[in-house]
Amino acid sequence: MQHQMTETFDFSATAELFPCRARKAKGVIGYRRFDSAAEAVRFAIEDVPAPLLVGAYLEIDEQRFDADGIRALYERADFPLPREADGADAATEART
Repeated sequence: MQHQMTETFDFSATAELFPCRARKAKGVIGYRRFDSAAEAVRFAIEDVPAPLLVGAYLEIDEQRFDADGIRALYERADFPLPREADGADAATEART
């Protein structure tokens, strides 16, 4: 999955969240389109349970970001939206 971090990132670009195709469990997330990448990233980290992000990806400006890439965007110093404390804690716990 492509998720190279560049110095600049357009958090105002539109974004699409694609669910994992293989998962057929309850609570599976569906396709969603967002007006801004920042909203999509915040939704993915703060509202989607971590197990449901496995295999899902965000597409932003023709770049794909898997769960690790989405977390990296959320943790960037230039992330433009307020972060929910629980979302940041969940992102940290998911990596350990």
